[in-house]
Amino acid sequence: MSFALVAAGLLARADAAASPVLVPAPQEMKVSGGTFASKAKDVDRSLYAFRNDAGLPKEGYRLSVTAEGISVSAADDAGRFYAEQTLRQLSSMKNGGLSFPCVEISDSPAFVWRGALLDEGRHFFGKETVKSMIDLMAYHKMNVLHWHLTEDQGWRIDVPGMPELVKYGSWRRESPKHGARLKAFGKFRYEIEGNGQKYGPFYYTEADLREIVAYAAERHIRVVPEVDIPGHMRSAIAAYPHLTCFPENIKERCAHSSWGISTDVLCIGNDETVAFLEKVFDFICDVFPSEVIHIGGDECPRINWEKCPKCQARMKKEGFTKAGQLQGWITRRIADRLAKRGRRIMGWDEILADDAPKTAVGHSWRTVSGNGAGTTLVAGPEAARLGYDMVMPPHTETYYDYRQGLKEDPFQYPGGNIPLARAYAFDPCAGVVPEARRHVLGSQAQMWSEYIWNEYDLAWKMWPRACAMSEVLWTGSEKKDFDGFMKRMQTHRRRLIGMGVNCAPLQ
Repeated sequence: MSFALVAAGLLARADAAASPVLVPAPQEMKVSGGTFASKAKDVDRSLYAFRNDAGLPKEGYRLSVTAEGISVSAADDAGRFYAEQTLRQLSSMKNGGLSFPCVEISDSPAFVWRGALLDEGRHFFGKETVKSMIDLMAYHKMNVLHWHLTEDQGWRIDVPGMPELVKYGSWRRESPKHGARLKAFGKFRYEIEGNGQKYGPFYYTEADLREIVAYAAERHIRVVPEVDIPGHMRSAIAAYPHLTCFPENIKERCAHSSWGISTDVLCIGNDETVAFLEKVFDFICDVFPSEVIHIGGDECPRINWEKCPKCQARMKKEGFTKAGQLQGWITRRIADRLAKRGRRIMGWDEILADDAPKTAVGHSWRTVSGNGAGTTLVAGPEAARLGYDMVMPPHTETYYDYRQGLKEDPFQYPGGNIPLARAYAFDPCAGVVPEARRHVLGSQAQMWSEYIWNEYDLAWKMWPRACAMSEVLWTGSEKKDFDGFMKRMQTHRRRLIGMGVNCAPLQ
């Protein structure tokens, strides 16, 4: 059964609870007893009376169900949409029509950024899986899809006029063997057993990208694309070897076949690198209307810059004393380019250590200085205090490709451990001083795909932990109740399974 039916309101009735079960929990709900019976078979706008109320918060709504009917108030279309998601979860099928418990709900989100990251650089899932993920996110009132579209292991964007990107960058000679473990031998040296099977070519056309953006927008989800620079670019370098410091090192014209970090990164001393990035990001701005464009910036080895004549010449010209300053230079250059298109850059916390402009949005993933290429850490709470708008997804709390503490689990994980209780206990504002909390936009669930092989693996690792994330970000820390959440999840998990979701056990 297609996940897309969630949007049509056909699947929420898989399990009618004795009392209302909503995930995420609303800010306020009163149950008055009784039901409203309708002949309608779907939740649509003919089901209820609607009133615009400019006094309500953005994305918020009021919902009243009485024995006589349903009324909804909202200040914007997003609030109206979220009221409809609540109605879908409240609905059950009786006597050939929908039935709803009588309730009074006043609701609005605690955070403006309620997201999930999907990494398609390592494993490619395709349009239908992305749409299914969008449907489930919307059903849980999440509003940002962070789409990680480029990696050392794969380039997934067909940029007009640059056919080499998908010709060489969208496939790899082989992938790591399922069940194999990555072994690290010193700095940037890795080994993992391969499976001997070509992977790809896999990529999205411009039409595909626009289709996904429009599909998400209809569900009040903005798609934030990520093109990771200046590291994690081995797939692009396969297409254009002259954009790296030492092209002679590129033996294979394809993406990186192993997990781990490639030391072949973009040459920042090369003017052609700048022109390449400007063309790519111009296309990204044409396709994606998001105000925020993610430029990555994480885990970039700088060892080639220290030896590259072009990079050394750039350093001398700019008066730099450390190779790492080149990353700040290219970050600011792309930030200026995007600003001319009315956009803001977003990047992982590494960019904040290199004088990123204050208009940048930070993405705080590290909790220990030195994680990833030895780059300097600017912790999320400190960045917020300095005035950066921040999204807070620390890997120890939000990387749902990590283990989830299940006694019986057939899927593979890279490490870590984030059981459902830990996912629910997460607070995006932890450690942030009160006066800086206005800079905390929210958080998101990370689905890094080295060890996520297909849509069933993806759903198992995302749900039910993303249900916890949705409640963290919508309901907020002050009103969280883990015992109540777990009680509701007994019913909600059955609801998800009835919708065809490969939802993992609660514990």
